[in-house]
Amino acid sequence: MVARPFYLIVNANYFSRRKSSVVHATARKKSEAPCPPVDLSGASGWTPFDAPALVGASLRFVSGDPEGNRFRVRYYRDGEQQLLAQVWFGPETEGPPGNAHGGSIAAVFDEVLGLAAWAAGYQIVVGNLNVSFRNLVPLQKVVTVESKVISAKGRKVIVHGRIYSGETVYGEGECLCITLPAT
Repeated sequence: MVARPFYLIVNANYFSRRKSSVVHATARKKSEAPCPPVDLSGASGWTPFDAPALVGASLRFVSGDPEGNRFRVRYYRDGEQQLLAQVWFGPETEGPPGNAHGGSIAAVFDEVLGLAAWAAGYQIVVGNLNVSFRNLVPLQKVVTVESKVISAKGRKVIVHGRIYSGETVYGEGECLCITLPAT
């Protein structure tokens, strides 16, 4: 018998258990019924914004399934032309019981803040995203994401944003965007 290093045995056991739990979780999620419709209406003075018309099909991960159980998103512009979004965190974004996973919150910041730069006329990719989590985001709650382009120097565009509902701030984000080279 050839001796295998201990860490390989531990890792093999971990991955076999992990694979089993992933299969069960996937089967459970597929059996869940779709959640009911969600009101993603914007506030007075907000104008609907057609994000896919600007950037195409690249908005698939967060806002790609308007009837799904992960995210539901609708974009707007306010009177100052800043990009806003109404976002619903569905059951498939769960992290801590009954609340959205931090990675799902970061994904929303990535899409909204990056899109804000595009909407301001900058063709960018996100180079760095910093998220400060302030409060847990309850599942199946509609929150607002606001964004603002803070500066643009050379190829660097800085965008700030926050996720909130009423007086409660759930997170704040800062995004360093890098403009794409002209082709």
